Amino acid sequence: MLGLLGTYDQQGRVMLPRGVYGPQGDTLLLREALERETVGTGSAVLDVGTGSGYLALAAARRGASVTAVDRTRRAVLATRLNAALAGLRVEAVRGDLLAPAVGRRFHLILSNPPYVPAPDAALPVRGPARAWDAGHDGRLVVDRLCDGAAGLLRPGGALLVVHSALCGVPATLERMERAGLRAEVTDRRSVPFGPVLASRRQWLLARGLIAPDDEKEELVIIRAERVE
Repeated sequence: MLGLLGTYDQQGRVMLPRGVYGPQGDTLLLREALERETVGTGSAVLDVGTGSGYLALAAARRGASVTAVDRTRRAVLATRLNAALAGLRVEAVRGDLLAPAVGRRFHLILSNPPYVPAPDAALPVRGPARAWDAGHDGRLVVDRLCDGAAGLLRPGGALLVVHSALCGVPATLERMERAGLRAEVTDRRSVPFGPVLASRRQWLLARGLIAPDDEKEELVIIRAERVE
C-alpha cells in the first residue's frame, strides 16, 4: 500500500510503499553534498540503494541522466512511480549494489548504503532492516562500494557516500585510496540516536562502539574522486 510522505524540500513529495526507506537525516545530508557537485545536462549519475528515489530525482531535476539501483522490488517501484509523478526520467533497476551498472561509466555515484552495526553477522534477506543493517561492523556493503566504484567512474568522476562514524571513517578512506580514489570527509553532522541504535545500546556498548553517555552518532559524507 502506498502512502504520501510530507514535503522534504521545495521540489515535491515522494510516495513510499511500506517497507521502503524514506528520506531521513542521512539522505538530506547527502542531498546537500549532491548540490555542490557539477551535475547537469550530459552528466551520468548512478544512485545506489535508491530507496524512494529521492536522491535520484534530485539529480534528474538538474538534467542528469540517472540510473537508480535497489535490491528490493518495492524500492524500484517507488522510484519509478515518484519519477513519473514528478515528470522526470529515471532508469530504476533492481539488482545487487553495483552489478546492474557494470560496463558503464558515470560522472557521479551516490550511495546511502546500509551501514548500521548489527548483532547479526549477515545481511538481512527480508524486511525493512535490509535498508540499514550491515553486519557486526556495519561495513558489509560499504566495503563493496569502496572496492567497486572506481571501475564505474569516468576520469575525474566522484563517489559520494554517507555513513555513520560507528562503522569506521578511517577504514573507508583507506579502502577507497587502495581502490585508486582520492578520498576525503567533506561533511560531518551529529544526530540523536534513532530507534534502531537506541534499541541496541547495550550491544553497542559491549562492542566498544559507543561510550556509556553517548546519545548521538556522527554522520559523515565521504567524497572520493577518480584521478586517472
